[in-house]
Amino acid sequence: MIRSSAAVLAALLASTSLTSVAMAQTPTASSSPATGFATSDATDPYLWLEEVEGERAMEWVKAHNARTFAVLQGDPRYDTLHQQALDIVQARDRIPGVGFNRDGTLSNFWQDADHVRGVWRQTTVDSFRTAEPQWETILDIDALAAAENANWVYKGVNCLAPEERHCLVSLSNGGKDAVTLREFDAVTKTFVEGGIVLPESKGGASWIDKDTLLVSRDFGPGTLTNSGYPMVVKRMKRGQSLDQAETLFTGQPTDVSVSGYTLRDADGVVKAVLINRSVDFYSSETWRVTDDGALTQLQLPAKSDISGLVDGRLLVSLKQDWTAPSGQAFKTGDLIAWPLDAWLADQATPAQLVLRPTERQAIEGVNVTRNRLVVALYDNVRGSVRVYTPGDGEWAYTTLDLPQNVSVGVGSASETDDRVFVSVTGYLNPSSLWLADAATGAVDQVKSMPAKFDATGMTVDQHEARSADGTMIPYFVVHKADMPLDGSNPTLLYGYGGFESSLLPGYSATVGKLWLERGGVYVIANTRGGGEFGPRWHEAALQQNRQRAHEDFQAVALDLIARDITSQPKLGIMGGSQGGLFMGAMLTQRPDLINAAVIQVPLFDMLRFHKLLAGASWIGEYGDPDIPEQRAWIERYSPYQNLRAGQPYPEVFIHTSTKDDRVHPGHARKAAARLEELGYPVLFYENTDGGHAAGANLRETARRLALEYTYLSRRLMDTPAQE
Repeated sequence: MIRSSAAVLAALLASTSLTSVAMAQTPTASSSPATGFATSDATDPYLWLEEVEGERAMEWVKAHNARTFAVLQGDPRYDTLHQQALDIVQARDRIPGVGFNRDGTLSNFWQDADHVRGVWRQTTVDSFRTAEPQWETILDIDALAAAENANWVYKGVNCLAPEERHCLVSLSNGGKDAVTLREFDAVTKTFVEGGIVLPESKGGASWIDKDTLLVSRDFGPGTLTNSGYPMVVKRMKRGQSLDQAETLFTGQPTDVSVSGYTLRDADGVVKAVLINRSVDFYSSETWRVTDDGALTQLQLPAKSDISGLVDGRLLVSLKQDWTAPSGQAFKTGDLIAWPLDAWLADQATPAQLVLRPTERQAIEGVNVTRNRLVVALYDNVRGSVRVYTPGDGEWAYTTLDLPQNVSVGVGSASETDDRVFVSVTGYLNPSSLWLADAATGAVDQVKSMPAKFDATGMTVDQHEARSADGTMIPYFVVHKADMPLDGSNPTLLYGYGGFESSLLPGYSATVGKLWLERGGVYVIANTRGGGEFGPRWHEAALQQNRQRAHEDFQAVALDLIARDITSQPKLGIMGGSQGGLFMGAMLTQRPDLINAAVIQVPLFDMLRFHKLLAGASWIGEYGDPDIPEQRAWIERYSPYQNLRAGQPYPEVFIHTSTKDDRVHPGHARKAAARLEELGYPVLFYENTDGGHAAGANLRETARRLALEYTYLSRRLMDTPAQE
């Protein structure tokens, strides 16, 4: 139940090597674009590529797709890689992700070769423990799409507690963030005739009771923020149209979004009706709504998350230092709690400090059972699970007995008892699912995924690289133990570095089968901008400090070369979305370090990002290009403006999706067009379905993976390496 600006939208992103080379990082790009290219609309010749489905733009896409398919699908390795990827993504022996229902059953959304779009289904806990659970279908998305001749992609379901019969199903046309909401009866397994239907829009709806919703949608002109998200929350009664619904809250056009939700106890009883106003991506206000529609702003810090309600106590995670109305001083990263009823009556009520992470720790997950708080706590990017018992003084905790030196994830928790699912995974550890009793500490492995690649003789190392300002940046290297240290190893370096998103150890069947098993080395950089060490690690690379994250990534590349793990002809990079910006910065600043770049659904034109689709919502991360001082620091690293002739750029592979209504496909298109204008070879692919995840179905996902690893094989595994 995390509610913050970033989290609400997301419901919608060691040894030490101290070498001289690692200290000598300077971007090759000049302090400002020398040519003035695309520094204004008048100097950007490729604005027409921002017309998402414009005839000229789509002809350009079609031609580039054809060329890329000819090159990559024509490679003799493609068919094998595609079949391996297809076998993996359509496999039935994956672990179903399940959620507790209040009646004791477990729900799951599942996709495989026979259910390409997917099926919402349920089973019992006892059946789930067996090798072949008996699943009961609730809603078949493939059948629905066929019956309605629609390109439906399932985007989730919201059922009214405690009965969980009345549900709102979110359906997307082709994978867009914008969804249509339709009322569904989970008992009769049918859409409710004459029931609630909300037309396609970004935003959502939450139940207050079976006849009342909190709705945040596109209500017409003037009701969306500059970011394209809802600016208005209404209370809608059954039978009312959106126009007839009562307006409760209106934000500002400069906000990211507003949304409404209910805070419920373990019995499903509404304890508060709340509205979240996301002022920017990280700062928000929380307002309480009374039955008569009156609003009261809750005294919470701007950067904080409401993380749950347990034993009548409200849990809040802090993303900034803060002095509470009680006079208590708290630190960034603290997890605190108030007795809810007392705090709502008097917000000067003292809070309890539940957990204060150290400098190298981070809280990566919080959930609550009926009586316990469950926390995924990471120490130097290695996870453990703590169970806290609420008390009047210091909350006592125990640590669950789970495998060590892996990633752990706190999954669904029961509201009727203290059971909670916990996932365990590592780079070479096939994922497993454990059922824990938070009250007793008992843990039981209920599912484990079979190995999907041969990890015999492989190992995982954790190193650190010194960034330009001296900060040590941890990174993981997954490789065969007998790897020669002669710079000859084809190496794929992955990065993201933004939005407090942590890159944690995890088992990837596709990376293992399509890369590691074939002799590749896989590296994950835990740069600043992520959340691996809590909010401060993220804030260190915000806005004017964004270049630090780019330098961190470059430092890891330099360290890999200094250790002779790889060398420039054998080093490739990969990243998507914000990670695509990462790739663009590496390409324009240190192309001399790499021989391949997979640039996925990227941000690239950072002088116009705030004008495209949801881009304005990320001003809190990057800054505002319309403010001269901030534009100056963005312009220095914006990849689109910093592409130059005469640079050692490798042939890159850029891909995006026409249906991506979050990161505009124009970023990727314009990057490819500009590179070609400058005389560089480019492989470009645009999936005409799929949304920001770039895959509307499993077959498309397999094709994308095969294209990526065919490209990487050509660039990094061929001898001699392509230059």
